[in-house]
Amino acid sequence: MTTRRVPRPSELREILRPKPFKLNPTERRLANAHTIADLRTIARKRTPRAAFDYTDGAAELEDSLRRARQAFRRIEFHPNVLRGVDDVDTGRQILGKRSALPFAFAPTGFTRMMQHEGERAVARVAQREDIPFALSTMGTTSIEDVAEAAPQARKWFQLYVWRDHAAGLDLMQRADAAGYDTLLLTVDTPVAGARLRDVRNGLTIPPTLTLRTVLDGATHPHWWFNLLTTEPLQFASLQSFGGTVADLINKLFDPTLSFDDLAWVRENWPGKLVVKGIQNADDARDVVKHGADAVVLSNHGGRQLDRAPTPLELLPSTLDSVNGDAEVWLDTGILSGGDIVAALARGADACLIGRAYLYGLMAGGERGVQRCVDILRAEIVRTMQLLGVRTLDDLRPSHATLR
Repeated sequence: MTTRRVPRPSELREILRPKPFKLNPTERRLANAHTIADLRTIARKRTPRAAFDYTDGAAELEDSLRRARQAFRRIEFHPNVLRGVDDVDTGRQILGKRSALPFAFAPTGFTRMMQHEGERAVARVAQREDIPFALSTMGTTSIEDVAEAAPQARKWFQLYVWRDHAAGLDLMQRADAAGYDTLLLTVDTPVAGARLRDVRNGLTIPPTLTLRTVLDGATHPHWWFNLLTTEPLQFASLQSFGGTVADLINKLFDPTLSFDDLAWVRENWPGKLVVKGIQNADDARDVVKHGADAVVLSNHGGRQLDRAPTPLELLPSTLDSVNGDAEVWLDTGILSGGDIVAALARGADACLIGRAYLYGLMAGGERGVQRCVDILRAEIVRTMQLLGVRTLDDLRPSHATLR
């Protein structure tokens, strides 16, 4: 028979401990984000549909992006035990310089459209966390302003080859003068991919007020307030343009891009050169022969050619083809620290993340980007410890197999 009694006040105090209330609403939101998926959920609530979909979406049926994420879901980890993993090292040498974490912030266009703090916020987090930040040609903060916002950050510049080569040369010279040590040349965008979410949302740069955007704006007043009360949203490296993203790409980018253009970039850029957008092993070998210090296996986050190869699945053949003559990086579909550990175990030298930190930016500005890094770091450390490895160099393909 159960004997009942009245609990003592001291016993209740141990149980009834309410969660500390955070006065700052941004901190309250971010405190509930424990994964990148959580940040995405918050971002979706706080951002107009067109801006969110620009980040979240991909080309056509979005199969390239879906397959990339499914590939990471197919990873099976094989841990070792009794390895002593109290103190793990998440650092990585990336192009000869140490990064505190094995990833960099990928270049993303129109970043201030996601949240008004934009590239400056991301660069400041990169500086604080000692990881690289890549500024896009399609960025909304200038080369010089990013350098001023984060003078000690390791900064890279991403370049598209334009029809007007003189404009590209000017950007390279400005980036070099501002202390950017690496150029990422994106080669998978001779023309714009069919990003149907953007088409259906009527997305223009800068955003235009239509009945649909006004109605959407009524549920996101903070976003419109920040947009209208801060510096105008425009391309920092381009002249003013009022049209769709696809119109801009097809007007400015050079569809005749060839290995001659790669040689021209190599000749004119004095720092490290990375070629981004490689989707087969033969191309990886050829760009390395033309002077690339690293290649990025990437299908542009699924935003260009739908049903393109999945970067994670390309790793083995690419590593064989490059044969140690250049670093091999990977992006697309990365939404957790476990994904990053899996890519490194299978041979990647580093990863780039884009959507993950943009979700953080939309969820909470600079603090949201910081929350993204905190989440990924904790997941990387925990995955390494559970796998029984103390350093990233201890990872082997046998730790992560594709089922």
